[in-house]
Amino acid sequence: MLKKIIAIAALSFVISPLVAQEDLLSLVEDPNAGKNETVFATFKTTKIVNSQSIETVKKGALDFRVSHRFGDIGTGGSAHTLYGLDKVPDVRITFDYGVTNNWTVGFSRNVYRELLEGYTKLRFLEQTTNNKIPVSMALYANMGYTPIVKDNFYAGVDPGVAQNAVQRLSYFSQLLIARKFNNWLSLQIMPSYHHRNFVRADVNPNNKAEESNGIFSCGIGGRIRFTKRIALIADYFYTVSDFRTNNNGYYNPLAVGIEWETGGHVFHMNFTNNSSISENNFIPNTTSSWAKGEFKFGFNISRVFTF
Repeated sequence: MLKKIIAIAALSFVISPLVAQEDLLSLVEDPNAGKNETVFATFKTTKIVNSQSIETVKKGALDFRVSHRFGDIGTGGSAHTLYGLDKVPDVRITFDYGVTNNWTVGFSRNVYRELLEGYTKLRFLEQTTNNKIPVSMALYANMGYTPIVKDNFYAGVDPGVAQNAVQRLSYFSQLLIARKFNNWLSLQIMPSYHHRNFVRADVNPNNKAEESNGIFSCGIGGRIRFTKRIALIADYFYTVSDFRTNNNGYYNPLAVGIEWETGGHVFHMNFTNNSSISENNFIPNTTSSWAKGEFKFGFNISRVFTF
């Protein structure tokens, strides 16, 4: 069923230029525009919920973002933990700088496994109102380093295994393909690849599939605007991994939230089943299930500074 949803979303990018041209022309405020104008504000910020969005930081601007993830509201949550608010598995602080209007570079630090990251996003194609270019596209690349103490990083590993700093590196790369259908609906698909230099040898006892360094996944995300300042946002990643099946304790990350623009701030309140915030962590390590009540509250807040 989930594969069908992703396939339908992808198909909509192909057929939508035939049915959405009039809506797209209405996106441009200039009454004289419409011949070959760039569609703007496909998404409101550089992230949807968990996932990156097609948006980049404007040239010379610095986007300072703080993201929080709390503990389970459902299973494991109670009044004694204020339904998960007493537990904070991850906090992510990011600094994104716009080198140009279409090129962003950034750095982040995560509480989860103390992950440090450097990343870049380059938007190389922009949707136009006349559908000559029906979608926007960008490349996102991320390199992470996990500096946690040796005993934690190599937990469950034979002490005789060779250990070095290069093993602590991980990488995430992604192609972002987005379309703004009209002034209230935007969708995005995200074929992705994640690689970890070191993984603990493990086998799924149900199908004998082995853990692997590389993982392919495909995400889908969207934004539905209700008012000028409030929108519904959501994203989901389907992970292609025989080792990561539901009967082995791994699940696909699903997040939904509300986006609220308040002046110079964009505030996201969301619910998701993944404890961590970075792709380098939640793609391989989501072990909670919405169906079991294992979902958490989180929020993102962003402030842009111009130099």
